[in-house]
Amino acid sequence: MSRSGPTASRGRCRRKSDAASRFCYAAKLTASGMLMGAKEREEYMDQRIIELYDDFTHRHLDRRLFLEQLTKLVGSSAVAMTVMASLSSNYARAATVAADDARLATSRVVMPGSAGAVKAYLARPKGDAKLPAIVVIHQNRGLNAHIEDVGRRVALEGYVALAVDCMSALGGTPPEEDKAMADFSKLSLDVATAELVQAVAFLKARSDVSGKIGTVGFCWGGGMVNRLAEASPDVNAGVAFYGVAPPIDQVPKIKAALLLNYAGLDDRVNGTRPAYEDALKAAKIDYKIEVYPGVNHAFFDDTSAERYNADAAKLAWERAKAFFAQHLKA
Repeated sequence: MSRSGPTASRGRCRRKSDAASRFCYAAKLTASGMLMGAKEREEYMDQRIIELYDDFTHRHLDRRLFLEQLTKLVGSSAVAMTVMASLSSNYARAATVAADDARLATSRVVMPGSAGAVKAYLARPKGDAKLPAIVVIHQNRGLNAHIEDVGRRVALEGYVALAVDCMSALGGTPPEEDKAMADFSKLSLDVATAELVQAVAFLKARSDVSGKIGTVGFCWGGGMVNRLAEASPDVNAGVAFYGVAPPIDQVPKIKAALLLNYAGLDDRVNGTRPAYEDALKAAKIDYKIEVYPGVNHAFFDDTSAERYNADAAKLAWERAKAFFAQHLKA
């Protein structure tokens, strides 16, 4: 793609050494139809923008204030709106495994929970073989198309996958991402933890489950993998993607083996890691930590193009599959 020409020279954007100005330039190209490839997006995306967006999504920063701060970084409100759109999830990209994949049986299930009925999405290979099961835990956007797709990916590896809607006590996950994130701030960690413990019990009681249970989660869900490992002795293995540490004084309760994946640029989550690792060592928990240098929080989420990193996501998924096979199928 040429980086010169009339599109680049008009308006307030200019290519400068400042990364935000470079992204402003790139956003104008995108808006005009001159689409960038993944490497070019990575070059132009300022890390300050990623960090501001993470603050917005994880600390529930007011949307108006977020856009004001973003506008200061990129130079105009029009470009800020373009950047916002590029950072938001695009669920049209979510179907890595088709919802009607002929190899799978999928269904919507309802389980009892501590605060009422809990909704979930279940996927398993067709047939009646007894299989290990894995609880899939969503990020702070609730049970959306991306997490359901992850559930299908898990099922294709030979598991009964249960993707739990931890927003069930709030009425369920809204279809709009912004509303889901706003509602998420009302979620009780204690209620969600109790519902995930119930999900483990639900799976263990199923006739098509062999008895071994794992869990995998992302962002908020990664933190809940850690909490669930403390709360349920029936969890055999947990894989957390960029999840914050659980209550440290509860770490000795963990019975599960853990694989903890961290993004190298994720200072917010990584700040909770040292004390957690010390506690895991002290309690002699079977754990492994993998850090992926130079990638952002949510690097596994292929619906978020600006933070997704294909190489890191592939490597982390291969490690997760091997880890689950070791602890749930052996």
